[in-house]
Amino acid sequence: MPLTTTDAQHLSDSHRLEFFIDAVADYAIYTLDADGFITSWNAGAEKIKGYAASEILGQHFSRFFTAEDQAKDLPSKMLAAAKAEGRYEAEGWRVRKDGTRFWSSGLVQRVLDRNGVLLGYAKITRDITERVAAHQSLLQSERRFRILVDGVTDYAIYMLDPSGIVTNWNAGAERLKGYAAEEIVGQHFSKFYTREERAKGTPLRVLEAAVQNGRYEGEGWRVRKDGSRFWASVVVTPIHNDAGQLEGFAKVTRDVTERRAAHEALRQSERQFRLLVSGVTDYALYMLDPNGLVTSWNAGAERIKGYAAEEIIGQHFSRFYTEHDRAAGLPGRALYTATRDGRFETEGHRVRKDGTLFWANVVIDPIRDERGELIGFAKITRDITDRRDAEIALRQAQAQRVHAQKMDALGQLTGSIVHDFNNLLTVVESFVRLGKKVGADPEMKRATESVELALQRGAALTRQLLAFSRKQAARAEVVSLAERVEAVRAMIAGSMRKSVKLVAAVGPEIWPVKVDPGELELGLVNIAFNARDAMPDGGLVTITAENMLLSSGDNAAGLQGEFVALRVTDTGIGIAPEVLPQVFEPFFTTKGPEKGTGLGLAQVYGFAQQSGGAVTVDSEVGKGTTVTIYLPRADMAAAAQSLEPEQPASANVVPLRTKGRFAGDQD
Repeated sequence: MPLTTTDAQHLSDSHRLEFFIDAVADYAIYTLDADGFITSWNAGAEKIKGYAASEILGQHFSRFFTAEDQAKDLPSKMLAAAKAEGRYEAEGWRVRKDGTRFWSSGLVQRVLDRNGVLLGYAKITRDITERVAAHQSLLQSERRFRILVDGVTDYAIYMLDPSGIVTNWNAGAERLKGYAAEEIVGQHFSKFYTREERAKGTPLRVLEAAVQNGRYEGEGWRVRKDGSRFWASVVVTPIHNDAGQLEGFAKVTRDVTERRAAHEALRQSERQFRLLVSGVTDYALYMLDPNGLVTSWNAGAERIKGYAAEEIIGQHFSRFYTEHDRAAGLPGRALYTATRDGRFETEGHRVRKDGTLFWANVVIDPIRDERGELIGFAKITRDITDRRDAEIALRQAQAQRVHAQKMDALGQLTGSIVHDFNNLLTVVESFVRLGKKVGADPEMKRATESVELALQRGAALTRQLLAFSRKQAARAEVVSLAERVEAVRAMIAGSMRKSVKLVAAVGPEIWPVKVDPGELELGLVNIAFNARDAMPDGGLVTITAENMLLSSGDNAAGLQGEFVALRVTDTGIGIAPEVLPQVFEPFFTTKGPEKGTGLGLAQVYGFAQQSGGAVTVDSEVGKGTTVTIYLPRADMAAAAQSLEPEQPASANVVPLRTKGRFAGDQD
């Protein structure tokens, strides 16, 4: 019987439907007869369940179920439910051809003919194993997160709705704020703020800031249920759904009261320390970075070194050293030693901003972080110039006292010896006079003259010894130094070698002095002869004088008042520093045998002391020597004359200075 047009159209539509169903690969689409046997099978069914159509058509669909579900007769119950309700939808484990399981989302749809008679069932199955696994993983993650959040007790973690109403509450929030969940969920979070903050609208501004900036973070006072306050660190994060709509806020609060108190205590301690350091003016306290650049500067540093903070911060600390010390690398060695040994301490000259020098005590300590890394240095400098000067002055005074005591003892001994020696000379002199009267024999006359010459030399030696010992009364008178120097200049010049030139330049403006003229001239002769002997290859001897107003602090002798400085300078070989302190001692000489008595400078020393003045020697090896006799102006001599001749003048003993190494000849 030929097909009608309607039948042909229906057949064509059926074929198209079959092609469409067969093309769906993500769904298993197949049909069952009324008893559950498979009557059709698409490509998606083959892909998901693993059976080809030829293998599965005519088989009962229960084979896709697990043994447990088959034992429960789940396939029959599904068909019965679909028959009764028209459809049945469920999820569960299903079994592939290879025995593996997958999680299935399945639909069984009842199929009836036009008369309502059951023809069978349409079955659609989808493998949702991955989706279910992901969902389960998400659920598990959310469960763990809830457990984690609920288990956190150091942080209050809770949610707010868009208006700020609390929607959940963890254990940390209960511990921190004092409210149980049932007491606070549904309440507005502003109740955690102080009255002052609520009055200023702070809670609302916090939520607005979180929405506007994507996050709000801050600190401030919050209130517990019991009314007590704590200092809170707060983070508020807005929560949006997939459509970007605000669903609420996540809020994390931590009690940092103790941390804040510790921070405040530390800040206060640091402030007090800064005030302490800044207020110290006797010490320069400052910091250096690892390279030696100044990073901080206190008031003491400004006072001692002269730099304001803005002038010196960022500069290298080596600028405080002398040019010589910088050239020698002392700044770098100081930092190296501090780093290596953990501390560096020394004393030395340092330079102020104005270029003046001071004597400094310096301590440098390295500063390391908690990992032991060097981050800089702490430097302490103290100006101990006064202390050092006092120590030097004390040592000088002690040396002066010892020297004066020794010289006084030698003077007393010398005076006793000279007294006896002078008596012997007197006896010899009387016999010489007698011999000259009675002896006409030429040989006797020559002998008498020789003895008389020896007597004259002995008398001169006696005068020198008496001058040194101060046992001989000075025949002081007011004299003009210009005249006396001129009077003795010819005699001195006549005793000089041709290679030695003498220049005497003492003008009439030089103040008069009150001295023993003979002792003055003898002293000049002694000094000049020493100068001559110190210039074996020739040179220049200069005699000058200068009026001076002295104070105790500006001269080594400690003299005060108006003095004339009488100087004899030579260009000889100089005096070694180890010899210089001994040149005024009696009987000390660097000359060879029979070339000096060692009493020349001792006589000068005694003369200066008797005259109320002092004598100093400055010498530099290879460049010459200057002997300076300080004599008081004539109108000051009366005070000196009032002293007993035997009284030692220890205050006028002068420390000696030298710059040389090799000794010249001094007697």
